[in-house]
This record gives sequence, structure tokens and C-alpha cells, in this order.
Amino acid sequence: MTTTSRMRAFVALAEAGSVRGAAAHLVVTESTVSAAVRALGEEIGVPLLERDGRGVRLTPAGRRYADYARRVLGLLDEATAAARGEADPEHGHVRLGAVTTAGEHLLPDLLAAFRARHPAVELGVDVAPSTRVWSLLRDHEVDVVVAGRPPAGSVARIRATRANTLAVVGAPATADGFDPAAATWLLREPGSGVRSTLAGLLDDLGVEPRSLTMGSHGATIAAARAGLGATLVSREAVRDLIADGTLVELPLPGTPLARPWHLVTHPDATASTELLVRDVHAGHVPGWDRAEQP
Repeated sequence: MTTTSRMRAFVALAEAGSVRGAAAHLVVTESTVSAAVRALGEEIGVPLLERDGRGVRLTPAGRRYADYARRVLGLLDEATAAARGEADPEHGHVRLGAVTTAGEHLLPDLLAAFRARHPAVELGVDVAPSTRVWSLLRDHEVDVVVAGRPPAGSVARIRATRANTLAVVGAPATADGFDPAAATWLLREPGSGVRSTLAGLLDDLGVEPRSLTMGSHGATIAAARAGLGATLVSREAVRDLIADGTLVELPLPGTPLARPWHLVTHPDATASTELLVRDVHAGHVPGWDRAEQP
């Protein structure tokens, strides 16, 4: 087994948290994963794993190596895609990452418009919380991200923006005498940018109200519709529910809040990725504005 294969086995184990999970992800036997990781540790010369009850966990050295291994593997995959795309962009590969709200409400139209013009380009999609999406871009595991503004210090290039407004909403019954301090707040999953923004708004008010973590974007909106509490959400995502009176906007200092969407690539985007960016710039995907960042 090559060093690259061993690295993939090790990263899969780090992500899954177990040999069994890594084997299932890679579609190989558990003994294959164990042998690959053991050989990698011997090659590096330091223990990457240690016993944890009946299972294993990464050592500090293992965690550090896993961070580098993700980037190395991401760059290798990107290099392959870049070479193939450079030779023939229309038969290349574009890997997209998006936060949950963008994945549900923006990505389908973007992908449909792109595929209609470039049917032979292979597409990969990963929808995840904000922190995960930006780590995918950092580690070169995706070529394009659709999310909020990149974290400070990110080596990324903003290519286009789209207006987005965050507003507090709830069922009509919650509007009468709405008090942010007394309300139950419906939270997104940990790592969500919207969750972090809401936490900041409530901190600014100096209140610590009750909360209920619903997890996904869709579950949070469904809970608001059912009258379980209030939540912060993209106004575009609930436009129809507000229009028909199922949800109403609620007052919270600091809202509504402008939080534009960003379409972001690596500084040296692949040729196939540039096809998607050019389609967005040409207006083939409505709603986006060109925003070239050097």
C-alpha cells in the first residue's frame, strides 16, 4: 500500500473515530485500515494512535499529522482535477461546499444553470455547517464555497456576492408582546454561522434566555412554524412562509441584519471552476453580483 493510501486510511479513521467507521467509508476491511495506519506510524516514527478503552484515539502527534494529511490529500485531488481541467475544462471536475441554508436555497439553481451549459463537468457537493465548509476549502477538499464571509485570515478569493438578510421569525402567536429575554430561541447546529450571529445578538442584550437546539436549518424553521419559539433565519429562506402568514418577523435589536452570501474559490482556481465563476459573472445564475477580490 502506498503512503498516499495509508494517509487516506488514517484520515478516514480520524474523521470516523473508529477503524470500523473508516473501513466502511473506504469500503475495505478493518484489517486493511489497521495495517495501513500501523505502517504509516512506523514510517513516520511516532505513535499516531493510542488505546482508549476498547477503541483507539489519536495521539497529539496523530492529530497534528491528520491536519497536514487532509491538506496534502486535498491538494493531490485538486492537482489531478486541475490537470484534467486544464487539458479540457468542459470535462473537468468541480467540488462545491455550501452551508446548509445556501445548500437548500441557492445551490440547486446554481448547479442546474451550470449543468445546462456544461453537462460534461463532473460535480461534487458537500453541505455542512459554516466551520466545516471553510475547513474543507482550507484543506483543498472543495474548489468553491457558497457561504457567508470567509473567516479572517483565510487564503480565499471572493468572486461574487448575493444579497441576504437575516431576520427573527416565529409563529404569529409569538408576536403578541414578544420579549427576547423571555422567548425560547431555536438554535441551529454547532458550527453554524447563523447560530453564532444569534448568540452575539443576545449577548449584546445581556440576556440568557431558554434555547432549544434543533440542528438543521429545516428543523429549526419547522419548530418555529409549530410555535416552539423564535429563530434567526435568512429572510429569503422563509419568504413564502412570511407572505402567507405562517411566520411573522419579530423585533430584536440589531435585526434585520445584512449578511450577504459569498461565492469563494482558491486564489488559483482550476479551469473547470473558472467556467462556473464565468457563468455567475455572465448572469446565467440570477441574483449574484460580480465581486472580484484580488
